[in-house]
Amino acid sequence: MAGHEVAATCLTRPGQTAGVEWLPLDVRRREDVGALIGAFRPEAVINVAYRKADWTTTAIGAANVALATATAGARLVHVSSDAVFSGAAIRYDEACLPDPTIPYGAAKAAAETAVTAIAPTAVTARTSLIIGDGGSPHEALVHSLATGEARGTLFTDDMRCPVHVADLATALLELAASEHHGIHHVAGADAVSRYELGLLIARRDGLNADQLPSGRRADTGVLGPIDVRLEYDMTQRRLRTRLRGARQFLGERHRTDRDAG
Repeated sequence: MAGHEVAATCLTRPGQTAGVEWLPLDVRRREDVGALIGAFRPEAVINVAYRKADWTTTAIGAANVALATATAGARLVHVSSDAVFSGAAIRYDEACLPDPTIPYGAAKAAAETAVTAIAPTAVTARTSLIIGDGGSPHEALVHSLATGEARGTLFTDDMRCPVHVADLATALLELAASEHHGIHHVAGADAVSRYELGLLIARRDGLNADQLPSGRRADTGVLGPIDVRLEYDMTQRRLRTRLRGARQFLGERHRTDRDAG
């Protein structure tokens, strides 16, 4: 952790990261948030807490964290989502205002407003699908679909800009250490469909990509934005961290393994 003392919070169970002190916290309880941050006295707080079906956790919780962080005089980086956009414009840069069409997007937009009002020097970092080295929900879904353990559809018209979790984490720490504030977009360089993303994951992990089911989201009744592409030129100019695209970070290990074989 680069020589820093790090604490992480959890609602139900602690994580497995070594060198981290895990502290129980319900961000819906303002007094508890204030007490914990006041006792720990952090230099910086990165807020990633959310529950898609829970307005209080996603919106009110963010306000509680912002208030406690501001009171403690700490730096705040609040993580938001591309769900704040409707998809009507397709491409969204950091200056675009939220126009959510689903409850989760509305909660995230409300959280952004609260953070900006309470902590004007905070950074709000909007991101997209987060992909790792096997541990993300989308990767788990692809594995289940490719092996026949689950049924579903990967949409060919549902477009996002996936980011690797390591790139995201490094960028968030860099923003926390900076003097920047306001909206930043921390997303990947490639706009890919959920189906193409599934193919990339399957090929990287040695799965049968031909088993992945595909379809068009526009032909279903699934609500929410279909095509949302976060543009991040301003953010990338401020970062040393290079935000790679999914075709790169998912193709790198596949090429390495193939060359080694």
